[in-house]
Amino acid sequence: MKKRSAAKHPEQQTFAGRLEALQRVLGVTFLDPGLLERALTHRTYVNEYPDEPGDNERLEFLGDAALELSVSEMLFEQFPEAGEGVLSRARARTVCAETLAGVARHLGLGEMLRLGRGEEQTGGRQKDSVLSDAFEAVLGAVYVDQGLEAVRRVVRGQLGGVLGKPQQDLSLADPRTRLQERVQSRGGQLPVYSLLEPETRGEMDARPWFRVAVSVDGRVLAAGEGRSKKEASRAAAALALEVLGPEVQLP
Repeated sequence: MKKRSAAKHPEQQTFAGRLEALQRVLGVTFLDPGLLERALTHRTYVNEYPDEPGDNERLEFLGDAALELSVSEMLFEQFPEAGEGVLSRARARTVCAETLAGVARHLGLGEMLRLGRGEEQTGGRQKDSVLSDAFEAVLGAVYVDQGLEAVRRVVRGQLGGVLGKPQQDLSLADPRTRLQERVQSRGGQLPVYSLLEPETRGEMDARPWFRVAVSVDGRVLAAGEGRSKKEASRAAAALALEVLGPEVQLP
C-alpha cells in the first residue's frame, strides 16, 4: 500500500500544522517530528495502513515511566513533610487516566489522533483510556527526542496545576495503589498481576480484550477486564479490594 503524501492530501497538511501548534504549546521543537506523529498514531490506524512505521504503544510505555518519575519529583519537592504512602496516593491521583485524559483534551490530542475506522466509529477520540495513553506516548516521544529534562518541563507545565494534594480522599487513588497499601499494611507481599490470554469479542470487534488476574501471597483474589492491560489491571485491583473488604485479614 502506497504511503499517502502530505503534498497531495490537504488533511495531512492540516495534521502537520497541528503538530507544529502542539510543539509550540508543549514548548518543545522536535528534532524528529516523526516521533510526535507516531505518538498520535493508534494501533487501529496501523492495522489499516500497514506501511506506517508503527503505533504509539512503545512510546506510551516509555512515557508512562518518565511521567511517574517527573510527578514523583514534583511531589517530593512540593510536600517535604509527606510520607511515602501519602506521596504514592497523590501521585496515583495525578497520573490516573481521568487526569491525563483531561490534559490531552486541553491539548487537543483527541482531534489529532490517527485512528482506525472502527475506533473512530466507537468514539475513540473521547475515550479516557485512548487519550491518556496518547498523552503518555507524547511524553515518550519528548523523552526519545529531547531527554528527561524536556519531559520534566512538559509535565510541570501541563500537570503542575492539577498536582494531587496529599490530603485528598484516598478513595480517589488508583485502585492498584490502594490494594498495594492495604496489603503492605497487613504484612503481605506486593500484589502480582498476571496477564491471561487475550480474546476478541466477535468478528465485528477484532481488537484484543485483556484479562488480568491479581494475586497476593499466592492467592488469586480477582480478575479484571479492559481494552488495555493497564485498564484490566486496575479493574482487577478494584475487585480485589471488594473481595478483601475493610475487615478481612489476608491468610
